[in-house]
Amino acid sequence: MKNISATLAIVWRIAIPYFRSEDKWAARGLLGAVIAMELALVAIDVLVNQWQNRFYSALQASDWDAFVKQIWIFIGLAFTFIALAVYKLYLNQWLQIRWRNWLTKHYLGEWLRGPTHYRMQLKGDAADNPDQRITEDVKNFVEQTLTIGLGLLSSIVTLFSFALILWGLSNAAPLHLFGTDFMIPGYLCWGALIYAIFGTALTHWIGRPLVNLNFEQQRYEADFRFNLVRVRENSEQIALLKGEGAERSRLLDRFGFVIGNWYAIMSRTKRLTMFTASYQQAAVIFPYVLVAPAFFAKKIQLGDMMQTASAFSSVQGALSFFVTAYRALAEWRAIVARLDGFEMSVDSAANLPAHEATIELKAAGGSRNIGLDKLCVYLPNGMPLVAADGFAVQASERVLVTGPSGSGKSTLFRAIAGIWPFGTGTIVVPAQAKLMMLPQRPYFPVGALGDAVIYPAAPGAFQTPRIRDAVIAVGLPDLAERLTEEGHWNRMLSLGEQQRLGLARALLHVPDYLFLDEATASLDEPSEARLYRLLAEKLPQATIVSIGHRSTLDAFHTRKVTMVKDGPIHVVGKDGEPAAKEPTVAG
Repeated sequence: MKNISATLAIVWRIAIPYFRSEDKWAARGLLGAVIAMELALVAIDVLVNQWQNRFYSALQASDWDAFVKQIWIFIGLAFTFIALAVYKLYLNQWLQIRWRNWLTKHYLGEWLRGPTHYRMQLKGDAADNPDQRITEDVKNFVEQTLTIGLGLLSSIVTLFSFALILWGLSNAAPLHLFGTDFMIPGYLCWGALIYAIFGTALTHWIGRPLVNLNFEQQRYEADFRFNLVRVRENSEQIALLKGEGAERSRLLDRFGFVIGNWYAIMSRTKRLTMFTASYQQAAVIFPYVLVAPAFFAKKIQLGDMMQTASAFSSVQGALSFFVTAYRALAEWRAIVARLDGFEMSVDSAANLPAHEATIELKAAGGSRNIGLDKLCVYLPNGMPLVAADGFAVQASERVLVTGPSGSGKSTLFRAIAGIWPFGTGTIVVPAQAKLMMLPQRPYFPVGALGDAVIYPAAPGAFQTPRIRDAVIAVGLPDLAERLTEEGHWNRMLSLGEQQRLGLARALLHVPDYLFLDEATASLDEPSEARLYRLLAEKLPQATIVSIGHRSTLDAFHTRKVTMVKDGPIHVVGKDGEPAAKEPTVAG
């Protein structure tokens, strides 16, 4: 019961925001219409149950006129049932797509709110597979929540509707055993209740492991799919290293978990199906066994027996809702658990506790410099990485940052960009200043090349001639003629071409502060020199901070910062002479 209450609380938390959203009136209207049609279908079932009594009584009495009349009544009920069933399905699907649309936009907004998606990876939540949560799990949650919710409502209404009928029939048709009538009030209702309780208890006992098995199956499937995507995205490196055998072995190991868990699901489902199928087949004959003695003793007519059997079947079916829907409920609970875990992961990354994230990003109105005040950057495990106090990057300055791998250069850039939360201290950034970070491997969305170059600006934000000029300026005249061509550019272009396009992106966006994290490392030195001269020419007012290891970069920077592990950095002037004394930074 505790687990059920917790699951329902999670479902309420996930579901209710949509029905309070800007789409609430359409959502409530559609839901109300679907519920009304579901109740109308139950009412038709009640009318059909009453019709069965009259129809079979007419057959037993060989009353042709009554028989024909009941046929026309059935046709009317059937047409009404069909119309309600069709439009209930139509409106249900309409509600599903509107709800899924809102929920998908909501989750995308939360996941891509600032650097939350990146912080989830830093905290080790990348295996949570946001792609699956936002696609499959949202779709299945909406569909199964409506299906199970309406099914439960129908069962409750059906139970009360037919229980009254069955109670009356129990009193009209006493239990007849061994030639004696036993007047047990509502004995047919009690029989249905006992039968359903017995079936529900055994179903839960047999099928309970399916909840965890379905949860694990989705996790293993997602992990296998994620690793397939990784192989596709890194096919060149795998081919160069001749790592196909290793990848095949890794993928088969992961697929082995999928297969093993599926066998466990098969075994448990076989047991559950064996019981539920037996239970349902026995339910067909059980009411006839109860009332047949009264029929053969001439206590009731054929119509009464058929109505009783139908009513008993409806009550027993309503009471056995959890038996027939158990596997769907197990899958639904697994979906709810995954969405709950995704929400918790997003919330944890977006609202890190104070002991993990206390780096303050402050906007300075009067200053044009970036300042680091009592800054200490940590790794996600809490180990210190970079410390800086009173260090500043002046406006329009050209700064080269060097140092061994692992000294924290790239992480310091991430902290300045506001996406690395782990640490303490303050980073002061000029108000309204436009910062751009160019990593060693730039990102280009799949689509038209022109749109990929101007990313993250919206398509059409820059005129085509301007984009063409920027692409030509960085040394890619051939690509300048392919701006409307669509493709997966991170896979189609060499890393050197990607880095050139990254610099073209900077030329278009004209940042106030441009941070280059080995953004030209794949280019030869003459090409690198030309591009740095291009940046100086096209972005004369921009402050440029570069991470690099080539000595040839010294000529294009006015200050050099050398970071070392477990020690202070060295700050030198353009010609290698010690610069004026300033605060130190430790890496």
